[in-house]
Amino acid sequence: MNDRPTRTTVEAIIRPDAPAELAPSRVRRRWFAVAVGSLAGAMALGIFLGPAGLSAWGVVTEAVSTIPGIDAGPGLTDRQADILWKIRLPRVVLGALVGGMLALSGAAYQGVFRNPLADPYLLGVAAGAGLGATLAIAYGPDSSSWPVEALPVFAFAGAFLGVTAAWSLGHASGAGRNAATLILAGVAVAAFLTAAQTYVQQRETETLRQVYSWILGRLATSGWHEVLLILPYVVVSSVAVLLHRRLLDVLAVGDDEADTLGVRTERVRLVVVAAATLGTAAAVAVSGLIGFVGIIVPHAVRLVAGTSYRIVLPLSLLGGAAFLITADVAARTVASPAELPIGVITAFLGAPFFAVVLHTSKRAVQ
Repeated sequence: MNDRPTRTTVEAIIRPDAPAELAPSRVRRRWFAVAVGSLAGAMALGIFLGPAGLSAWGVVTEAVSTIPGIDAGPGLTDRQADILWKIRLPRVVLGALVGGMLALSGAAYQGVFRNPLADPYLLGVAAGAGLGATLAIAYGPDSSSWPVEALPVFAFAGAFLGVTAAWSLGHASGAGRNAATLILAGVAVAAFLTAAQTYVQQRETETLRQVYSWILGRLATSGWHEVLLILPYVVVSSVAVLLHRRLLDVLAVGDDEADTLGVRTERVRLVVVAAATLGTAAAVAVSGLIGFVGIIVPHAVRLVAGTSYRIVLPLSLLGGAAFLITADVAARTVASPAELPIGVITAFLGAPFFAVVLHTSKRAVQ
């Protein structure tokens, strides 16, 4: 059967009495412009702010001079150019990829599980990826003996194990539409996987410092190698999730309604969860555990731009990128010259935000 209902059919089912939803292109254009502008502003902050000040004119001149056949004149010193190309720019690009992927995955999980509290961090995905990455660091094979980097592969296996265990435990407990049950199952799975990770760390004390630094979340050691490592996974995962944005809108109205439209609900869930988990695992593998991005950004998007996943998913991708770059700027400037782990910044913002979302969800259920 065809699992691609038409746009008109989907809109009529989701918002039969909402004229604004029948003309979403205007909403999309307005908020996409805001999101792109926010991302551009965050990238500018990420490039210019820091202990070694880089002038805007110098950066522009340096960038123009990279175009073949154009010499824009002296822009930056050799030291400043090294800071720009080898430190600032890869760090900003990596922050955009990680933040965008975490936010997109959070929105995808919320759509698949029809649960506003679903988040890679709370569903055991991040903890599973953490255990997999720890095993890769402690016992993994030499990267030269594998055709691909072992760290993302181990992280993906652990992440998929975590989300599968959380969903199975919640489903066996009769989670259904109950948000709290699924989250409790995710917390239990995350606690178990974190305990297993701690056990491995204690057994392999030589890797303890490396793993501990990774757990706190960081972009400080990022370079072009990490960008190239994560890029294919982010592209594949993002494309797969975004291609299912209309079907997530159909799932939002219930499985029975979706079935009547010919949507293969189980297949859609499997593909979206696998894609979101793959992207999350890749992000966690290079940046460590950075929590709450997947719940802050999608909810902020819904507050300002509506609940349709056709808008929520792409805006979460752009908004997550801007959010994490800005959080990274805060992490390396608020306690300068020291640098805070970026996971500390997102936790300071995310914990109270999560409490508000939890309170709102509880009120909606009542």
